[in-house]
Amino acid sequence: MFGSFIKIRTVFFIEKELFSQVNIERRKKMSLGKYLFAGGLGFVLGGPIGAVVGVVLATLLPNTELTSTTTSTKKTNKGDFRVVLLIMFASIMKADGEVKKSELNVVKRFLVQAFGEQQALEALQLLKEILKQNYNVADIAQQTSLYFNYSQRTELVHLLFTIAAADGNITTNELNTIQLIAQRLINSRDFESIKAMFFKNPKNSDWAYTVLGIGRDATNEEVKKAYRKMAMKFHPDKVNSLGEEIKRQAEEKFKEVQKAYEAIKKERNIA
Repeated sequence: MFGSFIKIRTVFFIEKELFSQVNIERRKKMSLGKYLFAGGLGFVLGGPIGAVVGVVLATLLPNTELTSTTTSTKKTNKGDFRVVLLIMFASIMKADGEVKKSELNVVKRFLVQAFGEQQALEALQLLKEILKQNYNVADIAQQTSLYFNYSQRTELVHLLFTIAAADGNITTNELNTIQLIAQRLINSRDFESIKAMFFKNPKNSDWAYTVLGIGRDATNEEVKKAYRKMAMKFHPDKVNSLGEEIKRQAEEKFKEVQKAYEAIKKERNIA
C-alpha cells in the first residue's frame, strides 16, 4: 500500500513538474528519439534493460520500430549509453523513496547542459516513463558491464556521483545505490577514487591520496607514478566514442585527478 502511494505520488509529481513548462504542441510535433537515439540502439533492446526500454518505447513510440545498427553485439552506441544513464539516474532519484523537486531540477539542468535543449526534452519524456517502472538496478548494472568498456563504466559511475551531489548533498541511500551499481562496473579502488572527488575534507589532503589510489606513506616517486597512471586511466579521450557531451563530463573527472596531484605536491613541496 505504501509502495503504491509512493509510485502514484512519483508519477503525479513527475507528470506535473517535468512537463509544466514544455509547450504541448511542441511535444506533439517532436519526433522522440530523433536526437537521443541517433544512430539507433544496440544491446539495450535486450536483457533486463530491454525489458524496461520495451515498456517505455511501447508507451511513447507505439508506431516506431527501433533496431540495432551495430554489426557487433559488443559495441556500444551513444544511444545505449544515454538510455542506461537515464535508467541509472532514475535509480538515484528513487533511492530515498520519493522523487524530490530539487533532484528533478538538478537532472533537468544537467541534461540541458550535457545534451542541449532538444535532447533534454526527449530525455525527460523517457525519464518520466522509466520512473514508473520497477526493475532490479543490480541486473541493469550487470548487463551494462558486459557491453561498456572500462573507461565508459568509470565515467558512468562518475556521472552518478555528479547527479547525486548536484544538490549539495549525497544521501546515504544514494551512496548505497551508487555503490551497488559500481560493484558490478568497476574495481573498488577506482570507486573509492571517484567517491573521494565528491567527499573532500578541506582540513586535510586525505581525499587527494585516495583519488590517486595511494596511501600517505607513498614516496614522492610513487605519487608521480600514481598520478600518471590515474591521468591515463581517466583521460577524457577514452570516451570519445560516446560524443562530445559525455567527453566534457569526463574532463571534470580528469581535472579532479590533477587537483589531487597538485594538493599533494603543495603539501610535500614537490617541484
